[in-house]
Amino acid sequence: MGAQSRMTHVCTPRSWQRALLLLCLLFTAPTWSAEILLTAAEGSAGVQAFTEALAKERPDDHVTFAPLKDLPAPSHLPSGTRLILLDLASLDWRLQDTQGPPTLVLRISRLQARQRLGSHVPARISLLWSDPPLARQLHLIASILPQARRIGVLYAADSEFLLRELIEYATPMGLEVVPQLWDNTNDSRPLQNLFKSSDVLLGLDDPQLYNPKTAKNLLLSSYARQLPLVGPNAGFVRAGSLASTYSDQSDWLAVLDRLLDQPPATWPRTLYPEHFKVAGNPQVARSLGLEEVDEAHIAARLAEGEKRP
Repeated sequence: MGAQSRMTHVCTPRSWQRALLLLCLLFTAPTWSAEILLTAAEGSAGVQAFTEALAKERPDDHVTFAPLKDLPAPSHLPSGTRLILLDLASLDWRLQDTQGPPTLVLRISRLQARQRLGSHVPARISLLWSDPPLARQLHLIASILPQARRIGVLYAADSEFLLRELIEYATPMGLEVVPQLWDNTNDSRPLQNLFKSSDVLLGLDDPQLYNPKTAKNLLLSSYARQLPLVGPNAGFVRAGSLASTYSDQSDWLAVLDRLLDQPPATWPRTLYPEHFKVAGNPQVARSLGLEEVDEAHIAARLAEGEKRP
């Protein structure tokens, strides 16, 4: 009994030392790490680079990419997985199963989501929009073209649903939306009619209207009428529109990093990235007799305006 008492007396300090060591480890190590799985139909160089960039942002998590062909049905993935979809094919795969893990759909446009989901976003799926927010584009116009009041908007059957929202944002700003259906892009008359009654053209991210086949007609008409085209995206700015807001890879990584720090139950159903930049085309500005767009300054002004209630 005496030996046992002496042994207990000897071991007790060691037990406390082990307990203190465990406590230290708990407070210095990450409180948790996540299993983050990215997927797409193919693992292109761009996809691999994005996966590596996200892994670098989140060194305490396990970040991997797997092509769709190597994955089971969504419901067979571990429930603790945080799934990131990088293309429409992976969204179609995810939609086949209501019991899959919490999912972030990266860079999907409002129009693409409408075509696949209607107005309902399924449970456990969050959509991160790729097209610029309409309100942000209107504020861009107000910043670079303060005299413009009539905002011409071409739309097709698929993008008509955006008009109501656009008008809701434009009205308090003192702007008038002038909509024009363009259901046959081989017919230039609707385009010419819209130019006559507009101060600026705002492009919706509708690939039926804004694509390589229509770009020449749209941009040449814009120059001929001396009517600026804003949007629909950074790619079209490079092709010849005046300016647009956009989010690049660094902006998307910042959004993902913030969301992945939160419990999936708190993820918003839909989200525009709060991080963004402004792209301007100096040559187009000169050809239209306008000042060159100060990209960094205007982006900062727009971001500051969005922070204010």
